[in-house]
Amino acid sequence: MTTTTLRPPVRPAAKQPRDGHKADRLWKATPLTWVGLVLGVILSLFPFYWMIVIASRTNDAANSWPPPFLPGGKLGENIQRVLENGDANIVKGLMNSFLVSGTITVATVFFGSLAGFAFAKLRFRGKNAMLLVILASMMVPIQLGVLPLYILMAKLDWLNTMPSVTVPFLIGGFGIFMMRQYAEQAVPNELIEAARVDGCSTWRVYWHVVVPALRPAAAVLGLLTFMEQWNQFFWPFVVLADPANPTVQISLRSLNTAYFADNSQIFAGTLIATLPLFIVFVLFGRQIIGGIMEGAVKS
Repeated sequence: MTTTTLRPPVRPAAKQPRDGHKADRLWKATPLTWVGLVLGVILSLFPFYWMIVIASRTNDAANSWPPPFLPGGKLGENIQRVLENGDANIVKGLMNSFLVSGTITVATVFFGSLAGFAFAKLRFRGKNAMLLVILASMMVPIQLGVLPLYILMAKLDWLNTMPSVTVPFLIGGFGIFMMRQYAEQAVPNELIEAARVDGCSTWRVYWHVVVPALRPAAAVLGLLTFMEQWNQFFWPFVVLADPANPTVQISLRSLNTAYFADNSQIFAGTLIATLPLFIVFVLFGRQIIGGIMEGAVKS
């Protein structure tokens, strides 16, 4: 005689929402989102478009009412007038700004990554106290140090020279703090220990292990530093009294005299000064955006 065991009926499993549909519901853009994005893009690009419009017209058209909203045909002529303006000396200003901004950018990224690695991964006495001093230096406005720094430049006989606008900014607290925060997350301790076991010195660990991991943050820091130094006006205006040796911002100031403002020439010079920043962003934009996104994911 055979016995049969009764099994409870199997209930059909409830349908679970697929992740794709859930993500679609969470991330699907609404028409209001698109309107906001388009409006934001227009507001961001309009100053650059307006700069091109005024730079391509005569000064009378730039001061007319209603103002023109379409580019004219005087862009080449206005740029030529800017380049031939002996008071502005904008070609010399562009060369000096490239030299100063490039040198400060390379030094800031190098020393910032080196010090950030030390504060994040190395053990030494006084590390926390030194880090607090660096953070405190970021809270001091640059205007408070202008007078003693100017006296120091005069003692070194660096006034009206490029070292006066380069050497004081070769390293900054922001670059050290940024690299230190990124190295804390991007460089695993196990990777450094493995390199130590393989016989790497501290310098080789930094160069072969830390630098590749910090490359995204270095790209962001490099762009921010280059833009800041390229647009620097106050300190170069203080120490560069010789109009024959200006930076690009001092050259733009020379285009605006006290008695007459040629807006078409001023905007044409501004366009020339803006192009290098645009080129840098186009060349390194992918690395910069990737570094920002990677930092956001890690945080």
